[in-house]
Amino acid sequence: MKRRYLLIPIAIFGIVYSCATNPFTGKSTLALVPDSQILPSAFQQYSTFLKENKVVTGTADAQRVVTVGTKIKNAAEKYLNANGYKGYLKDYQWEYKLVESKEVNAWCMPGGKIVFYTGILPITKDETGMAVVMGHEVAHALLNHGQQRMSADVLQQLGSVGVGAAVGNQSESIQKIAMQAYGVGTQYGVTLPFSRSHESEADKVGLTLMAIAGYNPEQSVAFWERMAANSGGNAPPEFMSTHPSNTTRIANLKALIPQAKAEAAKYGVTFK
Repeated sequence: MKRRYLLIPIAIFGIVYSCATNPFTGKSTLALVPDSQILPSAFQQYSTFLKENKVVTGTADAQRVVTVGTKIKNAAEKYLNANGYKGYLKDYQWEYKLVESKEVNAWCMPGGKIVFYTGILPITKDETGMAVVMGHEVAHALLNHGQQRMSADVLQQLGSVGVGAAVGNQSESIQKIAMQAYGVGTQYGVTLPFSRSHESEADKVGLTLMAIAGYNPEQSVAFWERMAANSGGNAPPEFMSTHPSNTTRIANLKALIPQAKAEAAKYGVTFK
């Protein structure tokens, strides 16, 4: 899915290095931009987006978005409570909206603000297909990917300042070449792999969440096969994309399904 990131003005100087350990991965990740700044901005931008777009209400599909979203949210809380993180989502303000658009997409902003576009409904097909997408999008928020992306952007800005200083006494043409090389290098060497790793993490955690919520994770494969068919093969090479290729993603999901089922079994959820 295409990601939506916040536009927050950040001072890039005088930053104190900060990390946070995520309960879903156990990894220590960059947290240069605090939730106290991210969440209010996310809520405001979500509100603005809803005012500027057509929100679908009173339909079975609109209710399904709420139903599935609530089940995925409850699954996340079960996982967090069971692993010693009760109250971890206290600052989240969950909201689930269906928006009229031909775009085949859905997203979740930091703090649990979720949008599904009507354009993705023919591919989700049913509640389980929607749970695949909902689990993936909610996972992005729970994994603090927006915070990590903004933190990485801060560091890249600092890096570009350093490159500029290093070639500051060179000719204008050399300076231009150096800055262009830095931009390309960070895009293909850092930004895109960073985004692909986020997508893979969201796939893994999303699969677990949908399973705990009672949705068969095996159906994730069928959904992504439909997504692949919908794209018609029109996708850039994986190394130039922010997302794993459909083939890579499907193979990874197949390998993760047993683990997702095993995790769901801890909460009394089993599948035939």
